[in-house]
Amino acid sequence: MRYFHLPRITSLVTLLALCGCTMGPDFHAPEAPAVNGYTTKPLPTATQSAPVALGSAQHFETVSASSNEQWWLSFGSPKLNRLIDEAFKANPNIAAAQATLQQAQQTLAAQRGSTLYPHANLNLSGERMLFNPSAFGQQGQSNIFNLYNANVGVSYMFDLFGANRRSLEAYAAQSDYQTHELRAARLTLAGNLVTATMTEAGIAAQIDATQQILDIQSKQLDIARQRQSIGAIGLADLLALQTQLAQTRATLPPLNERLQQEHHLIAMLCGKTPGEFQSIDFTLADFRLPQRLPQVVPSQLVRQRPDIQAAEAMLHSANAQYGNAIAGLYPQINLTGNLGQESLTTSSLFNPQSAVWSLAAQLTQPLFDAGLHASVLAAKANLEAVGANYRQTVLQAFRNVADALRALDDDAQTLNADAIADNAAQATQDLVGQQYHLGGASYLQWLFSQQQAQQTHINLIGAQFLRLIDTAALYQAMGGAWIPDQGIPSADASSIEKNQALYLRSHT
Repeated sequence: MRYFHLPRITSLVTLLALCGCTMGPDFHAPEAPAVNGYTTKPLPTATQSAPVALGSAQHFETVSASSNEQWWLSFGSPKLNRLIDEAFKANPNIAAAQATLQQAQQTLAAQRGSTLYPHANLNLSGERMLFNPSAFGQQGQSNIFNLYNANVGVSYMFDLFGANRRSLEAYAAQSDYQTHELRAARLTLAGNLVTATMTEAGIAAQIDATQQILDIQSKQLDIARQRQSIGAIGLADLLALQTQLAQTRATLPPLNERLQQEHHLIAMLCGKTPGEFQSIDFTLADFRLPQRLPQVVPSQLVRQRPDIQAAEAMLHSANAQYGNAIAGLYPQINLTGNLGQESLTTSSLFNPQSAVWSLAAQLTQPLFDAGLHASVLAAKANLEAVGANYRQTVLQAFRNVADALRALDDDAQTLNADAIADNAAQATQDLVGQQYHLGGASYLQWLFSQQQAQQTHINLIGAQFLRLIDTAALYQAMGGAWIPDQGIPSADASSIEKNQALYLRSHT
């Protein structure tokens, strides 16, 4: 009899598998915005030129989306590269993202194992029973006996309308989401470290320039005291210089505070407390301004930015959950089978005569459940909400890119203007210095020209590290895309770094 039913059972399983379908809409990745550029007006292919020692012009080159995301290497700073490598290993956010990704992957594996394959369980039992014939209206003595049972139970739910497949699709999309979240965490961590180290270098340079202004003003005040003591100047002139010195000195504590805050931020990003972190002092000469910048085409940006990819994965998951809710309105078929042995003695438990088996199929069709339709509507509303969030993420990404591109063009113009002003102030200082040594200018006039040169140089420092920071912002906005070969031979790169150092030293 068992062999007679086996072909029918096999045919039934095959027929159910072939007839299965998946309810709900299939997911298709949204189309990228149909635009050719990121800004209303076309941007130039290169920024305005600046002095070579400050990085010269930056050229934008169109690149395709890629998975190579070590964009910080383009700044040519070994100190920065080592710091980011250490942070990737110790940062808690990265560790949390990695663990969450592993959890999502294992959850997907667990759901796949429990839905795609039958469940098989081994059951062993032994009972001692008392049988009383009088309870059934019969005569006879009560008997006590043992009953032993060993069987394997198998159950499988046929996924006729794709409820399980949609559920697995949702779990797979959630795993993809965590993958992109890990990429986003790495991109954010690298971006924060690059920005923090550049800001630290810029603030340190501003502190040095401010300290030199203080030294100059202190000398001016000493001379003024001597002149006031002999009646050459009035008390009002002396008090004005004291006020100026005090105002300049008051700018140092906020700068020092910002510098320490950047130190503390870098320590936190590296997974350490400020007290245990060994500070690395960065200078502007530690960074090389990239001359070639990536510009991912708009149609590829949605494939490059991890936040857009994460939002797309969430949209995929919501779409699958909607299909799963629709499948819940349709019948479910569950097939169960048992094959085992049953005997009154353990010695005969596994004899052929003790074999027992059963096979059952159950179909469940919801007839009335008001909550099912509400669940479908809720899943549809969630799909619409996630879709709107996806579109907002794309809009924000395109705005980030447009802002970064515009900022770099403006930064280059600002830097160029500040460099011209700085050179003019430096030339004035040199000229007044020559006049002083020849007796054509007073010592106070020379000190005043030095002060003006240092104040102008502070503006140049701000423009310089702001351009570095906005360059890093462009890499982040592009999702980490970069051009590995910067087109600068190592000798030229070294000379640029030397020029930067000489330029800074000559103005301090």
